[in-house]
Amino acid sequence: MLSAARARLRRLTPQEAFDAWRRGALLVDIRPSEQRAREGEVPGALIIARNVLEWRLDPASEARVPEIGGHDHQVIVMCSEGYTSSLAAAALQELGFADATDIAGGFVAWSKAGLPTQR
Repeated sequence: MLSAARARLRRLTPQEAFDAWRRGALLVDIRPSEQRAREGEVPGALIIARNVLEWRLDPASEARVPEIGGHDHQVIVMCSEGYTSSLAAAALQELGFADATDIAGGFVAWSKAGLPTQR
């Protein structure tokens, strides 16, 4: 399942994800609150629990987050190490977000790359 999901993605390095985010991509952190408290957070990332991700990002949903305008918005999903995020990004592609992807190595790699984090 993971291999099939990743075959459809153009996964980003942490630096590529940071650059895309600065250009307007939506960075979504799907880690549970306990994990974010333990590992840290990316300041400004949108926090959406994995179990509600699809209906919170679906442009047709009344419960969508205001940051989503349409399916043409690039969404970059982040989890701790880049496993759950690959499956989530593939699900978003099925929802119509053709450019949905994730970060290879997740938050751990982001942090090791020296990109912005906070506790």
